Amino acid sequence: MTAPFEPFTPANGSGGRRRAQEWSWEDDRSWNQQPAYDPWSQQQPQQPQWAAEPQQQPQWAAEPQQQWAAGPQQPQWAPEPQWNQPVHAAQPQQPVHEPAPAAKRGRGRTVVIGLVAALLLVTGWQAFRVETMIRSSSDLASAVTAEQGRSQELEKQLATVFDPEGIARSVLPSVFRVRAGDFTGTAFAVGRANGRTNLFTNFHVVEEVWSGGDRAVSLERGTTRINATIIKVSEGRDLALLRTNQDITPLGVAADEVKPGQQVMVVGAPLGLEDSVTTGVISAYRPDAEDGPTIQFDAPINPGNSGGPVVNAGKQVVGLATAKARDAEGIGLAIPIETACKTLGACGNG
Repeated sequence: MTAPFEPFTPANGSGGRRRAQEWSWEDDRSWNQQPAYDPWSQQQPQQPQWAAEPQQQPQWAAEPQQQWAAGPQQPQWAPEPQWNQPVHAAQPQQPVHEPAPAAKRGRGRTVVIGLVAALLLVTGWQAFRVETMIRSSSDLASAVTAEQGRSQELEKQLATVFDPEGIARSVLPSVFRVRAGDFTGTAFAVGRANGRTNLFTNFHVVEEVWSGGDRAVSLERGTTRINATIIKVSEGRDLALLRTNQDITPLGVAADEVKPGQQVMVVGAPLGLEDSVTTGVISAYRPDAEDGPTIQFDAPINPGNSGGPVVNAGKQVVGLATAKARDAEGIGLAIPIETACKTLGACGNG
């Protein structure tokens, strides 16, 4: 006889319940003669028919009685079989498998490799940024250097731009009319020494006073009168050094040799008219002239301009106006400032 599933069986005589898989259909059990119940069938299970002989109830195997602490002992019956729910053997609990040590080491190695790769990427990015910043700094430094070079070149170009108004505004405060006896001329400040100011003029301007044994002269500009003293003269070079205790701003001295075509301004007091300016160009430079190196220029000059500064576009003195050609126009002569500084030794501060 075959059943669709194994029914729950009563306990055996030993008092224990045997598992379904331990039951044998060959065991002679009278209740096995019951018709099998199909849980999927719509028919209700029939009551078991007991054998006619003998007429008695089936005998259940006695369950071992459990001793109670108090009260009458009650028989213990096996639970009724649950027909609607199949009885399944208890599934054994699946063991939790721990990852093998090798797998753990593999995961750890992977994590370390990932961290190292990330660190290398960050380091490479930082190095790239540093290199970019250094390159940018180098480019900026090169640009600044180039701009400085252009600025210096522009300054040189501006220095060659002749600005008569600007030159006159810078030079005039340092230029004075000299009154020496009955003669007048022009003098200008070239430096300071021991708190006093040195000025240059021509010897022929102060010759009368010098020859008379006197050394005092007067510097005039507007309503200003400054006493000065003749310190040194050079009759052969037609130069004279004056000194005053008054603080006067000195003019700069040109270091380069003049060139033909260079624009210049002559400042002085022609015919006693102070603060007068005329402009022109260098006509020629004559280093081997009979009276010594001479600058020829075409700016108009007149008596009273003697000893006045000849100034270039850079507001620097290139010479002292000394004379003009008689019966000619546009021919003026000047003593190079270099010659005056070497002869009198009074240029600059010291």
